[in-house]
Amino acid sequence: MALDVEAIREDFPILRRKVNGKRIAYLDNAATSQKPLAVLEAMERYYRTCNANVHRGTHRLSEEATDAYEKARANIAGFINAQPEEIIFTKNATEALNLVASVVCRQAKEGQRILLTQMEHHSNIVPWQIWAAERGLELGYAEIGEGFSLSGQSVLEGLSGSPLIFSFTHISNVLGTINDAAWLCRKARQAGAYSCVDAAQSVPHMQVDVREMGCDFLAFSGHKMLGPMGIGVLYMRRRLQECLPPFLGGGDMISSVGFERSYWNAPPRKYEAGTPNVAGAIGLSAAIDYLRRVGMGKIARHEKELARLCVERLEAIGKARIYGPKKRAGLVSFNIGSVHAHDAAAFADGEGVQIRAGHHCAMPLVRMLGEAATCRASFYLYNTEEEVERLSHAMRKAQRALG
Repeated sequence: MALDVEAIREDFPILRRKVNGKRIAYLDNAATSQKPLAVLEAMERYYRTCNANVHRGTHRLSEEATDAYEKARANIAGFINAQPEEIIFTKNATEALNLVASVVCRQAKEGQRILLTQMEHHSNIVPWQIWAAERGLELGYAEIGEGFSLSGQSVLEGLSGSPLIFSFTHISNVLGTINDAAWLCRKARQAGAYSCVDAAQSVPHMQVDVREMGCDFLAFSGHKMLGPMGIGVLYMRRRLQECLPPFLGGGDMISSVGFERSYWNAPPRKYEAGTPNVAGAIGLSAAIDYLRRVGMGKIARHEKELARLCVERLEAIGKARIYGPKKRAGLVSFNIGSVHAHDAAAFADGEGVQIRAGHHCAMPLVRMLGEAATCRASFYLYNTEEEVERLSHAMRKAQRALG
């Protein structure tokens, strides 16, 4: 069954806004998504009725806030088929990936290797570079093969040296390539390496099951899946939480503190120092409830169809360069003739169409494509075919004016 997109759009107040006198067509969902009323109301309800710090007080408000926070953790765990104690709250996927790099690399031995891929977001490159320099570690990159897909042979060659960890994106935020995460995690495990999945572009758009995937770590952000900014999630296997060191020190991550030594709290609180974003966790839980009601399978099919239509319309313009495999997630990166990506995005904005232009925090990959920047249209459950047509119209205007 198709999505009832018009009914869904009624739940998103911001979609009623106009830009340059035209109803906005928000096609920048890979950067951040819009928020439904259910999420906004859940967060407001928390602040209005039980705003208090969690895990610390014995009074009624603290108990209610703690209950809501831990129920949110359990709900989010169920969404990816994890156990609640395997869910660590962070402020975003970037912090989650930095957490993994810190706790893994602090125990690394000089000369050990880290394997990444050429299609990574900066958040899955820069932390590893920092720790590689700090600890004398080596960095390797599995290459992109034909059809904008990850080269299986390059992956196997990279894993042949038994790296410490293989950290990779599930879905490329530039190419829309959907990597076979279960196969990659299995190969990492067979090579004796940890597996870490950047799922910032997959958890919001498709059903993800960490048990089926077999990963050791998985990171995603709330703001890309209808939730608020400032809340992210790291899934970490329980046995790893027991043996790896903490990330930050402070309140709530300790069970006991002395002048000479401190003892850590039980996971996952071991990795959640300080006052957490309670309202953010509650908002993300409400977003997950919303996505469940709509259906992740329906959402994935809807987005892929919009991406297919977008490619079709852009190719009809002529001189369009489109990056990514034919079978892609719901995003399309492209350039139109000699029109600079920033100019193309300005033409789109003139028509009320919001797209991204730049290197998309994946500068090495965009440079590999031979570009300084690309345009990117990325879709979600509230987008329509009419919005794709408006993007196509804007790109035709840009080509006529500047191409």
